[in-house]
Parts: sequence; structure tokens; C-alpha cells
Amino acid sequence: MQRRGTTTKDIVYIALFAAFMAALGIFPPVMLPLIGVPVTAQSMGPMLAGAILGARRGALSILLFLALVAVGLPLLAAGRGGLGVFFGPTAGYLFGWVAAAFAVGALHEWGWNRLNVVTSFVFCALGGIVVLYAIGIPWTAVNVGLPLTKTAIASAAFIPGDVVKAGLAAIVAVSVKRSYPIIQRTA
Repeated sequence: MQRRGTTTKDIVYIALFAAFMAALGIFPPVMLPLIGVPVTAQSMGPMLAGAILGARRGALSILLFLALVAVGLPLLAAGRGGLGVFFGPTAGYLFGWVAAAFAVGALHEWGWNRLNVVTSFVFCALGGIVVLYAIGIPWTAVNVGLPLTKTAIASAAFIPGDVVKAGLAAIVAVSVKRSYPIIQRTA
């Protein structure tokens, strides 16, 4: 595939999804005891960004969102923002959002020709849950001083909600593909 430059349309999509991530932060978080990581609607954002925009634009939209958080805008759930959030127990998940959006997008680009709700769900789950947890859980374990195994077991409480989010993201992604496809086939 030939690489092309960033177009005005790309910039608009990236900014739109950064704003969408901010809007998902309006939903109040639910704190789970023991590990101190909230359940938020924002974890669905990287799945949607990757599935709808593709790997590059999806990851860039999350990077833009995190840059806005870093400069102090209270865009995270519960109105959190500023550099401090990048050093707490949830920071691994914040960094993981970028990788998750990229992974979900790469999988959707790769499987574009055979994309349906089931394949999109699998892609969202692999990128938006497996990749995200692979980055978030170790960071949380180190930050709160728990063994990795205990942190992983405690994090299992998030899986049912994340599976639902992956399902919703898959339904939306396939609907967007049918009505207004943004991703271009790469395979």
C-alpha cells in the first residue's frame, strides 16, 4: 500500500474522535475496590476510533485526546485531567488506549473485505481488551504494589463490561462501514 500524506479530511476525523472521547467522559465512572481503576465509557472510544478510522487515524485521535488531557483539560471520566493522571494507577490504560486503537484499526483494515459484526467484535476484543490489558495491568500492578497475578485477577471484573463495549463498537463499526466507509481496504 502506498503511504499518503495527512489530508484535511484526516485531521477532521482525528479531531472528531478526540471530541467523541471527551464526550464519553461525561458518563460517570464506577470505581471498583482493591485496584482503584474506574469502569468508564471511555474505554470504548479506542475500539470505535480504530474500527471506524483505521489504525493510523484512530491512534492519532487518541493521542490528540491525551495531549488535551495532559495540558490540563478535565476530559477524563469524573473530570480528571493534567499531567498527574499519567503517573497514577490508570496511566497504563491511558497509554494502552493508543495501542488499542492502532491494533483495532489494523485488524479492521486487514479484515475489511470480510468484515461483519462477528469479525469486528473479535477485532475490537483483541485490540480493545487484550492489547489494552497487556499494557494497563502491569502498570497498575507496579503502581499499586500488587503482584501481577493478583492485579490480573482483580482486573477480570472489567471483562464483562469490556465485552459489551466491544459488541457495541462492532455494531457501530459495521453500520458505519455499510453507510459511510472511512477505512480503505489494505488487503
